[in-house]
This record gives sequence, structure tokens and C-alpha cells, in this order.
Amino acid sequence: MEHIINLTKENIQQIVDASMDNFVVMSFWAQQQPQSVQMLQVMEQIANEQAGRFILAKVNCEAELEIANYFQIQSLPTHLVLSKGQPVDGFAGVQSAAQVNELLDKHLPALWVTDFNAAKAILVEAGIEKPSDEKLEQALALLKSAFAESQQQAQVALVLIDVYLQLGILAEAKTLLDTIGLADQDSYYQNLKAKLALAEDAADTPEIRQLQQSLQQQPDNIELSIDLAKALNQANRGEEALECLFAILEKDLSAADGKVKQVFMEILTALGQGNAIASQYRRRLYSLLY
Repeated sequence: MEHIINLTKENIQQIVDASMDNFVVMSFWAQQQPQSVQMLQVMEQIANEQAGRFILAKVNCEAELEIANYFQIQSLPTHLVLSKGQPVDGFAGVQSAAQVNELLDKHLPALWVTDFNAAKAILVEAGIEKPSDEKLEQALALLKSAFAESQQQAQVALVLIDVYLQLGILAEAKTLLDTIGLADQDSYYQNLKAKLALAEDAADTPEIRQLQQSLQQQPDNIELSIDLAKALNQANRGEEALECLFAILEKDLSAADGKVKQVFMEILTALGQGNAIASQYRRRLYSLLY
């Protein structure tokens, strides 16, 4: 259901049903009441900023007088907070956005919960077994926001780790997995730990091991470094690949007649604009250039 709707006699039962699982804010207004129009604009702005946190049901009292009478609306603007089919709070008259948010915060889930639930919904809708990279990136952005806003709660961290693993971002998955405390090391944690171990084993190919051994014997061989970076990137070890090449670029931006920089940029492009590791190394490269 959309987060802003016009409430009518035809869809009121649908909204009441929706309030069983979501909070609904009913906004009673009329075109002939300027203050109610002004308040409605404030509510629409809040609803758009917090999309998904609650449903804003707009009631035009000139067109839907029966609904206004049913809820015994005496003056405009009036707002009611609906939960499980019943009004649980409300206010009359003009309020600032800050005052409205203060009232809503008493009843509505925290913003990070909305982001967390939206991310999980994306994963379920996309097919939890094999969602597309596009869907995973959408979920990743929401989970990062929820993780920061929730003060790094373990329940968010575990789903974030899961998405990292599905995207092949093993380094960040491992780092985050190591922060999970004993109290939160449940079956989901154990499952993710096993997935990470399998992914790391799969990423540690004979080709990579051979190149690493050769590079230990010939640490100044730039061609070997390039080959190793390509192999690491192919095995979803992008951060290691970039670090391998960046160590060379720090000493000489035009190493191997620019080939090192070229491969470095190709890996950045392959990781994508929204990738955190790519963004980090892109900034580091710019610091060398400028």
C-alpha cells in the first residue's frame, strides 16, 4: 500500500485492515479551512520523509462528511493516530513538524526499524535464495543506514553480513562478523560463519597461491602484481586486489606505462559506484592525483 492515500467510504475498510500491521495517521481537512490545508502539507512532507513508517490517510471532510461524523470531528485540522483499528492518539489545530514528530515517536517504530524491515522485504520479494545484485544493493543501502541508526545492533549486523556474502564482499563480511558478541552468536550467526569459510576457501584458488608465492620471490615484478590483482578480483577479493595495485601507485602513478592505473580503474568500475570499498579506494587515488 502507498504511504499517502485519500480516504473514502470505498477504501476505509482497507485502511482499517492495514492499521492491524501498520500505524495510520488520519488527516481531516477541508479546502475552505486554510489552516487544515497548511497542516495537511506538513503531514505530507513528514510522510514522504519517513516513507513506510506510517500511512497518511487524508480525509477531505467536504467530500467525506460521513467519515468525519463517524470519528466525531469537531474542528479542523484534526489528526488521529490509528492502530489495530482504533484511535490511540491525536491532536487538533496547527502543530509544527517537530511537535508532530514528537507525538509520532511515542507510537511509531524507530526509523531504523523501518529501513531494516524494508531491506528484509526486498530480500524476500526478490527471492531470498538468489536475489539480483540490483536488489541486493538496494537492501545493502537500507541495512547500512539501519545499522548506523540502531547503534550497530546485532540483528541488523547479521542480515548486513548475509548481504555482503551474497555480493561477494568477503572482507567487510568478515570484519563485521568478528564484532558479533557471544550472546548473539545464534544459529544464523553460525550459518553465516560457515558461508564465509566456504567463500574464502573458494576464493583462495591455486592460481592465486602460485602468484602470491612468485611475488614473494620477485616483489618488484609489476606484471606479477597486475596478474595477482586480476585473479583476486575474479575471486571476489576486490579489496585485496585494489590494495595490491595501490601500493604500486603510491610509489609511481604511471607504473608500467599506466597499466597499473588502468587495471586499478577497471576493478573500481567493476565493483560499482555504490560499493563502499570502491569509494574508499577511489578517494585514496584522488588524494594521489590532487
